Amino acid sequence: MLIRSEAPADILLIDALLKSVFDTDAEANLVMRLRENGCRTLSLVACTDDGEVIGHAFFSPVTIAGQETNWQGLAPLSIHEDHRNQGVGLALLAEAQATLADFDYPAVVVLGDPNYYHRSGYQAALPHGLTCRWPGTEEAFMVLEIAPGSVQQYQGLVEYCEEFNALA
Repeated sequence: MLIRSEAPADILLIDALLKSVFDTDAEANLVMRLRENGCRTLSLVACTDDGEVIGHAFFSPVTIAGQETNWQGLAPLSIHEDHRNQGVGLALLAEAQATLADFDYPAVVVLGDPNYYHRSGYQAALPHGLTCRWPGTEEAFMVLEIAPGSVQQYQGLVEYCEEFNALA
């Protein structure tokens, strides 16, 4: 398996992957809008030795209490159904963490399954004074500190790019 940055030739393959993984086209449309509107910080793909795109992780900027913080939001993470439970997602998350650290991004937030994301070091965001706009997500909203001491610097409402509001 190879993990690398998204290339222009991957765009339609990522779109097809997202449409196959999620129940609706909402995530695929979200990624396309984020990309088109310049809201992509990092987009990684996992490929088989034959070049098939089997996983994707997308990161875009978030704000905290209305402040630009250089923090990133992970959404979505998608793994092809035939390649789940084989470490593809965890490998994508590890590569993303290393890449984001190389470029001095201090932290990442995610809204997802705590049992899954805790394995990659994510912690509940609420004890750190961080919330998101979606009610009932206190356990599912998590943060990963990349730069030591960065999470304690901010508290408040974490807001994703405007394109995410179409999902609500």
